[in-house]
Amino acid sequence: MATKRIINTEKAPAPIGPYNQAILSDNTLYISGQIPMNAATGELISGDIQKETNQCMLNLKAILDAADMSFHNVVKSSIFLKDMHQFSLVNGVYGGYFDAETAPARETVEVANLPKFVNVEISMIAVK
Repeated sequence: MATKRIINTEKAPAPIGPYNQAILSDNTLYISGQIPMNAATGELISGDIQKETNQCMLNLKAILDAADMSFHNVVKSSIFLKDMHQFSLVNGVYGGYFDAETAPARETVEVANLPKFVNVEISMIAVK
């Protein structure tokens, strides 16, 4: 049977429902979707999709760090956007966290709404 360890850090926003920031199952880390919320202040970042995306990535980095991993370990990302017209701006920020040759698999989907009505949410899967 696979081991299951809950990963939570105060450096990323606390869950707003019945879930955890991430679950480490054996060597695979499943990170819940992160929205552009500053964990230290509880402030939602809005009005600039690049700043919003960067905050999502900082939250994901904090969770990866808590699991002793980095963006190098990420094998799959899912990006949820409220407006696909923002794709190139989001992609530019997101791409800055990865080496193009070893970037993870990914899908980007436009959705009607996201938690707290944010404009972007990103989840990841990483492997040690």
